[in-house]
Amino acid sequence: MKVVQIGTGGWGKNHARILSQLGVLCAICDIDKEKSEEFGKKYSVNSYDSIDSLLNSEEFDVAFVCTPTSTHSSIASQLIQSHKHVFVEKPLTYLSEEGEDLLELANKNKIILSCGYIERFNPAVGVVKDFVKSKKYGELVMLEFHRENRMPLHIKDVGIIYDTSVHDIDTAMWLFDETPEVIFAKAGKIKHEHEDFASIMLGFKDNKVAIISSNWITPTKVRRFDAVCTDGIISSDFLTQEIIVETKDSTEKPKHEKQEPLLLEIQNFLGAIDGKNELIVKPEHAVNVTKIAEAALLSSQKGTPIYLDLK
Repeated sequence: MKVVQIGTGGWGKNHARILSQLGVLCAICDIDKEKSEEFGKKYSVNSYDSIDSLLNSEEFDVAFVCTPTSTHSSIASQLIQSHKHVFVEKPLTYLSEEGEDLLELANKNKIILSCGYIERFNPAVGVVKDFVKSKKYGELVMLEFHRENRMPLHIKDVGIIYDTSVHDIDTAMWLFDETPEVIFAKAGKIKHEHEDFASIMLGFKDNKVAIISSNWITPTKVRRFDAVCTDGIISSDFLTQEIIVETKDSTEKPKHEKQEPLLLEIQNFLGAIDGKNELIVKPEHAVNVTKIAEAALLSSQKGTPIYLDLK
């Protein structure tokens, strides 16, 4: 299998590292010719500064797209029409309609399309998912997410909802194993061109709820969530991958193996192409996340809840 990496920015360089470790990286493409050549030399692969030159000169099977959100739709469309399997960093597209078009195009061309909702591969989430499925601590009724950090200087084209909150929107649907019926949000901006703080409420059936708080104002990095179940509270840290479970009788720290989520995510995608495993992040899931992000922005603008009927 031959894989190309498109975009070598924040996350792109991490994808390139792992693809090289796995022995599948065959080329780098970046609009910045210097960066493209730098990474090409680093990993001893060909380098390109345009999608056209990449498609014209390089034989490959799979592409990883880690470019600004506004470019995802056009780049992924071109690759899919060239019958390449495509992994797009989150969010899949800026507009949900564009995501639906990509999904239709992928089905038509019989290629595998996925999106970088990496927290599904984080043991901090995986262990909680197993607890929820087995009902070890009763029914999951509420989720609370906190993501806080300084403003990332390289994120220019979207605000915190599309860049950061989308991770927790996806994780909430993954843990509840369903889509929300209603979205209410309040967001604002202090230092960024787009919103840099947001609180989002996702209402699921049977009064289940997820509260998602994100900001680019706090100087310290926070990435954690609480899963409130009928018989206990599970607190999980995305960064340290530590989990604490509190029940009325005890407090425990479940032991589990720490792993690099990005490696697991890439292995799952490549394995799905090879027919070795099921694809965990399906494009339909990614389109739903974008629809919810759109609804959150709309809710904040209008000051009203937005009701969705997601499949």
